[in-house]
Amino acid sequence: MRFVIAVYVENTYGVLARVSGLFMRRGYNIDSLTVGETDDPNFSRITITLVGDDHLCEQIINQLYKLQNVKKVKLLEKNASVERELMLIKVKNSPETRSEIMTASEIFRAKVIDYNVESMCIEVTGEPTKINAFIEAMKPLGIVEICRTGVVALERGANIL
Repeated sequence: MRFVIAVYVENTYGVLARVSGLFMRRGYNIDSLTVGETDDPNFSRITITLVGDDHLCEQIINQLYKLQNVKKVKLLEKNASVERELMLIKVKNSPETRSEIMTASEIFRAKVIDYNVESMCIEVTGEPTKINAFIEAMKPLGIVEICRTGVVALERGANIL
């Protein structure tokens, strides 16, 4: 199963190293990790996605609570949260593939943010499944480079971390 964990931490030196070190020491793989300052500059929010079973997820949450500077930890349920990811993808541009790239970009509500004779850079935002589907659509056209942000997520409704 895929899990998304939100971690609210003090915005101090070494916090990210302690959090990522916990995963390294335990041999757990992080699929994506995003970090950003919150509305209060004294705190940051870390969003971690990983694959594992319920036991693994419970262990990780318990271990995160033990770390210095960690204030809150919450498992974000798929149906009760909103997830988004940003990807920049550069694809080969040729007269033969240009219209197909533009059509796919339109269907996926992506934006062409850089264009030249040799390549196009496209911005895609959405759920990770949408990002993965766009990558699959671009593979036959010639992917040059990809950069993904990782997942950011918030709970739906009035719930807060």
